[in-house]
Amino acid sequence: MRRLLAIIVVSAAIVGCNSQPLQPLTPQATTEQTSTKAADATGWQLVWQDEFNGEAIDSSKWSFEQNCWGGGNDEQQCYTNRPENAFVKAGVLHIVARKEPFTGPALNQDDPKFSLQHTKTQPYTSARLRTKGKGDWLYGRFEIRAKLPAGQGTWPAIWMLPTDWHYGAWPLSGEIDIMEAVNLGVQSDEPRALADEMERRIHGTLHYGKRPPANVYTGQSYKLPDGNSPADGFYTYAIEWQPGEIRWYVDDVLYATQRSGDWFTAASETMPDISEHAPFDQRFHLLLNLAVGGNWAGNVNATGVDASAFPQSMLIDFVRVYQRP
Repeated sequence: MRRLLAIIVVSAAIVGCNSQPLQPLTPQATTEQTSTKAADATGWQLVWQDEFNGEAIDSSKWSFEQNCWGGGNDEQQCYTNRPENAFVKAGVLHIVARKEPFTGPALNQDDPKFSLQHTKTQPYTSARLRTKGKGDWLYGRFEIRAKLPAGQGTWPAIWMLPTDWHYGAWPLSGEIDIMEAVNLGVQSDEPRALADEMERRIHGTLHYGKRPPANVYTGQSYKLPDGNSPADGFYTYAIEWQPGEIRWYVDDVLYATQRSGDWFTAASETMPDISEHAPFDQRFHLLLNLAVGGNWAGNVNATGVDASAFPQSMLIDFVRVYQRP
């Protein structure tokens, strides 16, 4: 999610021409039982889940971030815990970005300088949920079935951050982006895009290395086949994270793999006997959010934020975590 002053090491577009067509699904079309059996067949066992079948967001599994910080990317939203920005309905979590001025804390609540007296006003509101302290894992298969928003300035993200920051501040301890997308449905600015081709890429990325501006990220993008868009239906975004390797999937189609030879952390310069898999060998937690604008979404495609496109919603059908014994 964070791309502040990043240096791109790898960025390849994968179109999946040789895979079976991926069809958008309606909520609950893939049952929990079917998913569990499929995972068991490969040795993964379900250890944590949220099917969003209740009447409210489960506070034993999720916490709200509440700030107008801008995510370190000059984003234009305040994250709130209001039902206007996040709620559960008919078995689906809704994260809603709205065009409305809002004032809140200017810093992330994890910042040592955080203060309720230091405020900032932003032109949009949204929500950012995390499992920190309630769901933290070292390795596993993480599946999230979602339907993404569209419009210039939208930036939905399903991602992971370190719980303990064992190797130091971002990005020394790493970041795992399971899925990100920006400006879906807007004229694509991809070099190979057709004149009338709309943006429909999703991205899987790792952040690591040294402190900014020497931080780096590596990843790949992927297009659904047959011209399908992630904003048109529900798709299952997943990673399989094992010692020394992370794999990215959309509806079980593998589109990217990174290994410990691809990443590093500057902490290795000061920490003796550091693992060859660092920094992706520590506990991470999940985050779900919908950002508005910022240094990525606001600088590509049509650029800026199209206020007329809002409100926009990111819909989450389920979140499931599997591990091997």
